[in-house]
Amino acid sequence: MLVADLVFWPAVAFLAGCNLYFGPSIRSARMAMQWRLDGEPTWYAPNAVGLWGIVAFALSVRLLIWVASTYAPEKVHGAEIGLLLFSVIVAVVHVLTCRRAARAN
Repeated sequence: MLVADLVFWPAVAFLAGCNLYFGPSIRSARMAMQWRLDGEPTWYAPNAVGLWGIVAFALSVRLLIWVASTYAPEKVHGAEIGLLLFSVIVAVVHVLTCRRAARAN
C-alpha cells in the first residue's frame, strides 16, 4: 500500500458522499459534464453515469497503478505523487460538477 492511499481512499469516500448529498437535488435526468469557455455545456451524461462513473473511474485508475506497480515495477515512476494529485484533482472537480448540476435545476 502506498502512502498516497491515505489520501486516495478518503477521496473515494468523499466522492461517494458527494453523490449521496448532491444526487437528490439534481432533478434533471442528465447532468452537464463539461463546459465551453463561454459557460455553455459541451455534453451531458445520465445522472447515474455522471455521479457514480467517476467513482468507478477512480477505482479503475487505482487498480491500473497497482497492477503496474506489482507486475512491472521497473516501469513505474512517480506513482505516489501521481496518485496523490489524481485523488485531489478528481475530488475537487467532482464536487464542482455536482454543485453546478444541483444549482442548474
